[in-house]
Amino acid sequence: MPLAAFPKCFVELLTLEKEMSVNEWLKISDEFDIDGLEFYSGFASLEAHDKWREYACAAAKHGKTIPMLCHSSDFTHPEYRYRKNEIARQKGAIDAAVDLGAKYCRILTGQRRPDVSVKQGVEWVSECIQESIAYAEKRGIILNLENHYKDHTWLYPEFAQKIDVFRKVLSAIPETPWFGVNYDPSNTVIAGEDPIEMLQMVKHRVVTMHASDRYLKGGTLEDLKKIEMDAHVGYASILQHGVIGQGLNDYDKIFSILSEVGFTGWISIEDGPNPKTGVDDIRDSALFLRQKMKRHGLK
Repeated sequence: MPLAAFPKCFVELLTLEKEMSVNEWLKISDEFDIDGLEFYSGFASLEAHDKWREYACAAAKHGKTIPMLCHSSDFTHPEYRYRKNEIARQKGAIDAAVDLGAKYCRILTGQRRPDVSVKQGVEWVSECIQESIAYAEKRGIILNLENHYKDHTWLYPEFAQKIDVFRKVLSAIPETPWFGVNYDPSNTVIAGEDPIEMLQMVKHRVVTMHASDRYLKGGTLEDLKKIEMDAHVGYASILQHGVIGQGLNDYDKIFSILSEVGFTGWISIEDGPNPKTGVDDIRDSALFLRQKMKRHGLK
C-alpha cells in the first residue's frame, strides 16, 4: 500500500514558491518513510506546463511518485461566469496533473455560501463536476471528490462537508471509473459528525485517502460552528492538526473497513500547519501509519 505526504505545514510557503521552493520540500521529504508526494495546484501557474514537468523530474530523482494534484474548485458561486471559469481552472489542474505524471486530481464542490440553497448548490456542483469528469477521462486522470473542510483561501467551509450533502452530490453524479472519493476522516469530525458513518457510506467509492488527525484547542465544536457562520479567510484558531494517531480518529476501525473492501489506493499524510514542528510531525505520522497499515494488511 503506497504512502504519500502532502506538505500541509508548508503549503502557504510553497504556494507559487513565495518563501520555500519545491526543491527544498523534496529534499526534506527524503527524511520520511514514504513512497510519494502530493502536490497542490497553487505551487505554480496552471499554465506553466514546463514547471510542472520539471517538478515531476525532480521528484523522480528523489525516488518519489506524485500520485495526486490537490486542487480546490469552487462551483457554488451564484454567477454563471464564475462557475465556468472554475471549470476551466479545474481542467487546467487536470492538465497539470498529466504533466506531473499523477493518476488523480482532487476536485471540491465549493464554498458553503449562506445565500445558496442545498438544492441549488447540488445542481450547480453536479453540472460542473460532470463536465470536469468528461475532460479528465480524455486526459486519463481520475477525479477524486474530497469531503473537505476549507481551502486556506476560502471565506466559508466546504459546501458538501456534511454527510447528507455529500451523499446528495454523489447521488447526482453517475458512477464512472474516472470519478471517486478522497476520504478524509478529520473533516467529518470537525463537522460534528461520525467519520466511520461517512466511510461506511462511501467505502466502495474511495480511491484515495487523506490520513489526518484533528483536535480542538481553546474551544468546542459548538464554538467552531459559531465561528464558521462568519466569513473569514483561513481556519479557525481553535482548530488544530495533530500528529496522526494522537487526535480524534480511530485508525484501527478506519483501516479495517478499507481492508474489508479491498482498498488499494494511496494513503497520504495531511499533517499539521506548523512549519516549526512539521518535519518531526510528518516523520512520526509516517511511522504510525506504516504500523497500522501493516496490521490491517494495507501494505
